[in-house]
Amino acid sequence: MTVMSGDIMYEILNKKSYARNTIINIRIEAAEIAKKCQPGEFVIVRVNDKGERIPLTIADNDEVAGTITLVFQIIGKTTALLASLEKGAFIKDLVGPLGTPVDIKKYNKKILAVGGGTGIAVLHHIAKGYQSAGNKVISIVGAKTQSYLIMKQEMEDFSEKTFVCTDDGTEGHHGFVTQILQKELEENAANYEMVIAIGPVVMMEACCKITKTFNMKTMVSLNPIMVDGTGMCGACRVSIDGKTRFACVHGPQFDGHKVDFPLLLKRQTTYLEDERISLFKSIK
Repeated sequence: MTVMSGDIMYEILNKKSYARNTIINIRIEAAEIAKKCQPGEFVIVRVNDKGERIPLTIADNDEVAGTITLVFQIIGKTTALLASLEKGAFIKDLVGPLGTPVDIKKYNKKILAVGGGTGIAVLHHIAKGYQSAGNKVISIVGAKTQSYLIMKQEMEDFSEKTFVCTDDGTEGHHGFVTQILQKELEENAANYEMVIAIGPVVMMEACCKITKTFNMKTMVSLNPIMVDGTGMCGACRVSIDGKTRFACVHGPQFDGHKVDFPLLLKRQTTYLEDERISLFKSIK
């Protein structure tokens, strides 16, 4: 965190990319946030004075170094702008930690962590938190192809065992994370306390359908459209057990068996075409 012309600016200390530079991992100097953030919380980022505010869940934090890690995929204009910044550049605004952190406890049984795509980054901080509390974690991570598989090593570092799968078979199991989840629960459901499933909406919904048949508690992390991140605008509303909740203050984590996934997917895709147009205009 650096003060420039009276304003606090947040320096990018490290940057790496995956998937032909479409998924970006940045480590940012943000000592106060790093000291206070807990697994499951997020920040609101504004790249510059004219930029929009976007939510990004914290993928990791280092209290000693005073840094947080954010991982995001280039989808619209703002993520493209953020991705254009290199090591040593500064981010205008970083607000957080926001959201409700995960209530992490020590259990006698294991935690089964399932992540897909960029959801692995969100899963990482939560699963690592459970492991740090003394829980044994088994991980299942997947992507459409090997180059899109992010943070595999970081997940392996604290997992008792890690299953890897890709849609095209370029690494690990040739197939989906749901296939590994189904097999693992069929063989070892009694060994698990809960499942954490984080990734694309269709993946989380499929995981929840499987875990429900085993009556297995399942946590998901939702990323609906969000504006202010404090519960004022209502843009991030989701339906949980038939009741309206705001992901920014009541979540982002919820009981997966109570989420109205079709409604969530419909709301998430509302502005996809607008994002595409905005991104196209920004790179012309």
